[in-house]
Amino acid sequence: MTFPISIAKTQGDQRLRDLGIFGGLALWLVYTRVYWAIHATHFVLPPCPFYYLTGHPCPFCGGTRSFAYMWEGDISDAVRLYPLGPAMFAGTILGMGGLGAGLITGRSWTPRLTPFQWRLVIIGGISAVAVSWVLKVFVLGN
Repeated sequence: MTFPISIAKTQGDQRLRDLGIFGGLALWLVYTRVYWAIHATHFVLPPCPFYYLTGHPCPFCGGTRSFAYMWEGDISDAVRLYPLGPAMFAGTILGMGGLGAGLITGRSWTPRLTPFQWRLVIIGGISAVAVSWVLKVFVLGN
């Protein structure tokens, strides 16, 4: 059995991919870090269109505020707003660390999964989002 992640010298397109992902995650973390300050000025991203159309939160509603609460160390409010929020926050921080280390050292992380393993990852991710959404809609409320 081989290790499911390959760490190899980067090619030009991989380096640009890693830099783009790192930059996107960094912008997201900066936005959520200053969210409460810019929320007071009404200079935030537009609200969820799914919520306006249906009156129910989408599977990702509350994610921004969940991250903002995580910056304050308030895990209970973060979970109440978006049950996957704290795990996604930790994953974002760890992902940025891995991408940053790869950018500095000239290495890239590439997943090496079999088709069956990819299906399991996709089914697990969809299941986690579905459970989070059910909790949000039926247990935690809007």
